[in-house]
Amino acid sequence: MSSARAQRRVAPTAYPWPTMTERPPEPILHLDMDAFYAAVEALDDPSLAGRPVLVGGAGGRGVVASASYEARACGASSAMPMAKARRLCPDAVVRPPRFDRYRQVSAALLDLLRDVTPLVEPLSLDEAFLDVGGSRRLLGEPVEIAAHLRARIRDALGLPASVGVAPNLHLAKLCSQRAKPDGVLHLRREEVAGFLAPLPVRALWGVGEATAERLARFGLRTVADVAAADPGLLRRVVGQAAATHLAELAAGEDPRTVTPYEPARSISAEETFATDVDDPEVLRRELLRLAEDVARRLRGEGVAARTVTLKLRYATFETITRSRTLTTPADDAAALHREVVAALEALRLQRARVRLVGVGGSNLVPAGAARQLDLLADDRWSRLERAADAAGARFGAGAVTRGALLDEAPTSGDAAPSSQAWRPAGGDDPVP
Repeated sequence: MSSARAQRRVAPTAYPWPTMTERPPEPILHLDMDAFYAAVEALDDPSLAGRPVLVGGAGGRGVVASASYEARACGASSAMPMAKARRLCPDAVVRPPRFDRYRQVSAALLDLLRDVTPLVEPLSLDEAFLDVGGSRRLLGEPVEIAAHLRARIRDALGLPASVGVAPNLHLAKLCSQRAKPDGVLHLRREEVAGFLAPLPVRALWGVGEATAERLARFGLRTVADVAAADPGLLRRVVGQAAATHLAELAAGEDPRTVTPYEPARSISAEETFATDVDDPEVLRRELLRLAEDVARRLRGEGVAARTVTLKLRYATFETITRSRTLTTPADDAAALHREVVAALEALRLQRARVRLVGVGGSNLVPAGAARQLDLLADDRWSRLERAADAAGARFGAGAVTRGALLDEAPTSGDAAPSSQAWRPAGGDDPVP
């Protein structure tokens, strides 16, 4: 072989093979289950498929927690009084909420999401953010991952989901709302300005009715209006911090990142009575039911509450709260109930009519640390409640309960859990 030929052979053309290591420009997914509670009811009862379904309290003060898309076609929607929804959709099937079942399905959903990426931030039982920027090499582009996720959720859980794919959290959430029902919307970085411009200011995360009204008084009705507004005007209308926040969102920017886990700030449950209650025994019994719910969820999160809060709403709609700080954090219903009943008795209501009652736990700490602080305490109730948790996991919710709650159904069926485990984006009232 000649030396010239050898030189030609050792100088091959360099081909730029893709390494797929670059972070994609739209790495954030917002996954939102479609009409989640209603969809779970139809999953468990196939006779409901294709029919209008309303989940919520059926009493005179019942509220819709979830409406199937067939019910929405009649004008019904979540947060609407049940009586109005039934007038709009007289053929709807009404089912009481089953939060233990919804939490069970939600846990299975999170397992599926975490198979794709460890960067999963749950917002509620039925929605979560995902950062799939590091999953590209194994699973493909973010929009392909979104399609893969929806197919897995459909196959494994039998439920529909909508996904927004976008450069950041705020845009991904907007996209998932517009992908519903059962779809995917991919917003490319170069399309952001045109996508945002015509939207109403309420589309900006954290802008509620009050802020929207203030902005409208100064002619700021669309996202384009806010993006073009003088910074000084925005500061005068909503204040310095909110002005910066709105300007960023209107420009398509959101500095937040997906946070895989952030401990719950509080866990609470409340009940709206079908009719006003003035009987102290009924109030104490309902507080026990709510304390059991909160305690069970505290144990499920592996935390205990340093502060216990009683919430009351009178027939006049005046709402009050009374909080008590515990010497030793608690995650058992007996301790929570004891504190809220003490707070109730301190109010000396004298047969005042009560519309709503609630129990909350906050200032949460790891449960193990809480138990170590109280080694000499009588923990019989705590051990009994953990045994009841185990029985419930094996035989179903309600397998073991207190005698005081036997044969007593919730007064209105509207009891709803609440846990603040996500970070607000700012503003006065979040976009629904």
